[in-house]
Amino acid sequence: MNAATINVPIQNADPIVRPAGPSKQAIAGLLGIFIAAMMAGLNNRVGSLGLVDIRGVLGASLDDASWLSSAYTVGELIAMPFASWFAITLSVRRFHISMVTVCGFIAAILPFIHNLDLLIALRFIQGVSSGALIPILMMAALKFLPPHIRLHGLALYAMTATFAPNFAIWLSGQWVDGLSDWRLIYWQVIPLCLVAGSLTAWGLPKEGVKYARFKEGNWLGLICGVSSLALIATALDQGVRLDWFNSSLITVCFSAGIVLFGCYLFTEWHHKTPFMKPQLIGKRNLGIGAVILTLLLVVFMSGSMLPSVHLTNLHNYRALQLAPIGLLIALPQLVLGSVVALFLYKKWVDARFVMAIGLFLISLACFSGTQITPQWHGDQFLTAQLLQAFGQPMAVVPILFLMTSVLDPSEGPYFSGTINTLRVFGSLIGGAVVGQLIVVRSRFHNEMLLDHASLVGNSLPQSATPAELGSVIAQQSLVLSIADAYLVLGIIALVLIPLALCMDFVPAPNLNKS
Repeated sequence: MNAATINVPIQNADPIVRPAGPSKQAIAGLLGIFIAAMMAGLNNRVGSLGLVDIRGVLGASLDDASWLSSAYTVGELIAMPFASWFAITLSVRRFHISMVTVCGFIAAILPFIHNLDLLIALRFIQGVSSGALIPILMMAALKFLPPHIRLHGLALYAMTATFAPNFAIWLSGQWVDGLSDWRLIYWQVIPLCLVAGSLTAWGLPKEGVKYARFKEGNWLGLICGVSSLALIATALDQGVRLDWFNSSLITVCFSAGIVLFGCYLFTEWHHKTPFMKPQLIGKRNLGIGAVILTLLLVVFMSGSMLPSVHLTNLHNYRALQLAPIGLLIALPQLVLGSVVALFLYKKWVDARFVMAIGLFLISLACFSGTQITPQWHGDQFLTAQLLQAFGQPMAVVPILFLMTSVLDPSEGPYFSGTINTLRVFGSLIGGAVVGQLIVVRSRFHNEMLLDHASLVGNSLPQSATPAELGSVIAQQSLVLSIADAYLVLGIIALVLIPLALCMDFVPAPNLNKS
């Protein structure tokens, strides 16, 4: 061998491509978007939890004050399908800062408004601005993050469904019971708005307004979509209180909402530049994933709503006393989401099986809750809540991975609006289903126990007074109805497991490519 040939470098060898990470400014911008999305989730939940104290300040009835929560939810929902389109048109930076500013400004003045109608209107506008912030997080994660860290971005998005609703219980307790200042229910978002707006202003690039897109927009679809979502959200949020179709308002809202929503989907399907692409649901992972995600958010009520109903009604727990129950789920999410993401990067890991394990853990948590008795306090929920804490990220992060992996890059903004609409719908449906289930089953158990008491009452050595008997039966009926709700949600979680396994396999991202 010639010595000269030994030192000749191999020119044609392909170098290993190291994935380029985002710049510091891009990371700061994404962090600002994440903080704003978390703030939006906390703003909704804390406002609902603090409604009792707000009612006391305003002197409003339960029925009237319930529209404060509904107005925010309606505003949040109608903004989500369209937020990505407006963010692209106006620029993500400009649109995000505008929505954060509106949200923070309204939060600053809300405690000084004592007219209920005006308060409801402002809360609706704040819901619109907050609802527009959450889809941007999904869109930004898909746009700015390279494959080797994108799953961690999806884990951050998952925290808006797993961390925020449970952490909000602790926050509400701190403001109302700890610091004894109900105004902090609204003011809590102001520091987060300032931080999020500053990071976004520095981190995201300045872009011009794309005026041409306004001529291409599906404005008829926008009108139909906003109207339909507002009507359906109102019906779902107020349905239990107004006894569903026994109320003309609920009947009209559902009927008109479904018709208008059909018109919205029809216009979106045939429009050249839609706000969302209904055709995306035709992809196997997106269609099945949409069903799983919606029902999964219904099942999540087992970790937040059911313990709260039990402890509040039977043991008069306040938000501060409920806080440990929420924190058992919330705090582990700070780590577990990224841990699940790390596993999904392993070539030998199948995301479908990770999701199936998560769903199984959630079902175990629900079945654990079926053993509930009137003597249960916070400590007795420990096992169920810890199973939820591990199961929720194992279910949510894989489903986001399986759904986003089948998207083309241009489809990210359309998907962002779709998944966030499903997210709000799932929470609304969950609250409505669980609330109605408790009402119906409580009524059933109450009648059964009364019948049983009438049969055995004469044989008891010392009969209770009617008032005492009624109190005991009401207590037992509520506990049995909560156990029934746990059972139904546990069965739903189990049914989702084979559905999850029907999704198409997606291999782990290739980390050797940018």
